[in-house]
Amino acid sequence: MNQGNNNQGRRDQEPENKEYQEKVVAINRCAKVVKGGRRFSFNSIVVIGNGNGRVGIGSGKANEVAEAIRKATENAHKNLVDVIIQNKTIPHEVNTRFGAAKIFMKPASPGTGVIAGGAARAVLELAGVHDVLTKSIGSTNPHNVVKAVLRGLQMQRGKKEFAALRQVIRPAAAAAVAVKA
Repeated sequence: MNQGNNNQGRRDQEPENKEYQEKVVAINRCAKVVKGGRRFSFNSIVVIGNGNGRVGIGSGKANEVAEAIRKATENAHKNLVDVIIQNKTIPHEVNTRFGAAKIFMKPASPGTGVIAGGAARAVLELAGVHDVLTKSIGSTNPHNVVKAVLRGLQMQRGKKEFAALRQVIRPAAAAAVAVKA
């Protein structure tokens, strides 16, 4: 018997991608009142990441919890982005906003850990950030907090990018320019 493969010729089930970890941030139940009573539906937010600078968020809606999570996971795979991480923390401070949710993120020294609330913590941990200080101000709606944190991570810039933006000249080149003048 083939005990190692439970798929047995079925094409509709794909093997899961074990490269990414996933976390369900929130599940919300909505009720619609109909003639026979209440009809419930569910929506969920899922964050996926490889712990090495690649993270994505997704949301899904369905009449069952498991289906809503599956849809959210598929959506998160479609929305993967790369973020910059230096020494297991973020390169610089950032204030971001999405809707009414405001997030302040600050790099931390090694050993500090992830100081963040539930929704923000999920995004930062799965992105691969190990040391960071955050403060959530305003709305605590998980949809907006997760999107604000992701926007803040996307706003991070490395030293080379800042140097290119400022058009920094190397010290030796600057001395040569000063001698000619």
